Amino acid sequence: MKNKKADLSLALVAIIWGTGFVASKVALDANLAPFQIMTYRFFISSLAMVTLFWKEVKKIKFPALKAGSLIGFFLFIAFAFQTIGLQYTTPSKNAFITATNVVIVPFLYWILAKKRPDKYSLVGALLTVVGISFLTLDGGFTINFGDFLTLICAFGFAMHITAISYYAEKYNPIQLTTIQMIVAFLFSIVAQFMTKGGAPITKSGGLAILYLGLISTTIAFLIQNIAQKYTSASKTAIILSTEAVFGTLASVILLGEKLNLKMFMGCGIIFLAIIITETKLSFLKRRII
Repeated sequence: MKNKKADLSLALVAIIWGTGFVASKVALDANLAPFQIMTYRFFISSLAMVTLFWKEVKKIKFPALKAGSLIGFFLFIAFAFQTIGLQYTTPSKNAFITATNVVIVPFLYWILAKKRPDKYSLVGALLTVVGISFLTLDGGFTINFGDFLTLICAFGFAMHITAISYYAEKYNPIQLTTIQMIVAFLFSIVAQFMTKGGAPITKSGGLAILYLGLISTTIAFLIQNIAQKYTSASKTAIILSTEAVFGTLASVILLGEKLNLKMFMGCGIIFLAIIITETKLSFLKRRII
């Protein structure tokens, strides 16, 4: 898989996750508890991965198991603190603070892999945060307990992306994906038992969970684990941040939410960030020459 194909694959992941926002809302509206949803989605994904890729799964050795477990732990931390943080802050602030992982990733990967991000990736990351602020925030911005918890979530997602970039070159992506789904499921079921709550699964809730488990989790994370082997961690974070754009569009189309000028501006800034990161403004250099 070449770089461009990897980047397009990650864009597909962002689209899937964007529509996953709608599925999550449907599941929550069906009175399913957040950790209940996480438990089901990671269980379905674990079962699907083991069933479809058993030949690869049975070849897993300890180094890959250790790497996949670490990635799965970061994934659980990200989802868990995003869920808990949402109980104490607004959805818009939750989405914005979560998206700040795009700025954290380049520096984490720099520390871990000793690979310094280029200036275009850093500019793109900062522009992405600005764009997402246009897309999600209304009014002022004050920090509360929920925001602090969501910041931990952002670090979780940043560590997840960074760890995948670090380990994807060393281990089979199918094995890594399978392990992280199982680990995230085990942590989720413990959290569900500790917090309790939840409700019987209705038809709408069940369909939403199936979509989250098979499409938003199994397919999306498998594509991410494969694609990240062929692109940088910084670029991955920026491309995946378009999840916020596609989530907004999906909400407009499927849930009837209204799109205003501020949201359009946010989407435009995010896509500008991607153009800068992808092209490194080479088209301007050609014109000058």
